[in-house]
Amino acid sequence: MKRNKWPVIFATPFLTAYCLFMLFPMLYSFYLSLFEYNGIVEKHFVWLSKYMKLCTMYSLFLKSLFNTVLIMLMSLPVNLILGLVTAYLLFSLARGRRLFQVVNFLPYITTPVAIGFIFSYIFDWNSGILNGLLTHFSILEENYFWLQQPWSARLIVAIMIIWRNFGYCMMIYLSGMTAIDQDIYEAAAIDGAGRLKTFFAIVVPLLKNVSVFLLITAMIGGFQMFDEPVQLYSGWSAASRSVGGPEYSVLTVIWKFYDDSFGSNTRLGYGAAIAYTLFLIIGACSLFSFFWSNRKDS
Repeated sequence: MKRNKWPVIFATPFLTAYCLFMLFPMLYSFYLSLFEYNGIVEKHFVWLSKYMKLCTMYSLFLKSLFNTVLIMLMSLPVNLILGLVTAYLLFSLARGRRLFQVVNFLPYITTPVAIGFIFSYIFDWNSGILNGLLTHFSILEENYFWLQQPWSARLIVAIMIIWRNFGYCMMIYLSGMTAIDQDIYEAAAIDGAGRLKTFFAIVVPLLKNVSVFLLITAMIGGFQMFDEPVQLYSGWSAASRSVGGPEYSVLTVIWKFYDDSFGSNTRLGYGAAIAYTLFLIIGACSLFSFFWSNRKDS
């Protein structure tokens, strides 16, 4: 039987590009993670010792992982809840719906540099808008160092993430609500269900798959958190450039990876080990979320 060669011919350019620009870098980075290497001196084979150090002796990596998870827990639930509630309010809005959609979605397409400048200007201890308002109304007696305290720094980064991403969650939820059959809303109205009961009894259950999708993608994006803390503390708008912020309180895994690989340390082997460790963490969390959602359905 003669085989059709056209599918192979059309697939060859994609497979070639994938092997060159995706598969080979992935395999080579894993190869580098087994060596002590800074890009200049000769490689020194250390097997899996870097991975063991990341989980034991290399406490700064564990702190970056703790910061990433903590900031993600501070921002992710707020993003989902705020996006869902805002989407439901806009869904039943007769006038001005598109205007509010655009206004809420604008932060998502704003460049990280501009976001870092905005929040640096708001929370600056000397000339920041927030300190100016709080001291003007006598809520604070003197200016507070918002960006120099560990917990307030984490909170500010979480607020940046919420402000930037909640519009995206709102749009996804709004699309999901539009896809729900209008007869269901009409039946609920005929049965005397109010807006609040309709929200909890119809909208929230029917948007469960949308919520799971947003949860998984937000977790993956949360572990890759980089732009917000870097622009706040190392960008051109930062008042003082520092890696990780005060007491490394906003040092994330990706920032640690970048600093070890291309920043102040230039340790490519450690950077590759961090990248693959993060890959395993993201994969484990994604699989857990997937199987948990399927178990709930069954």
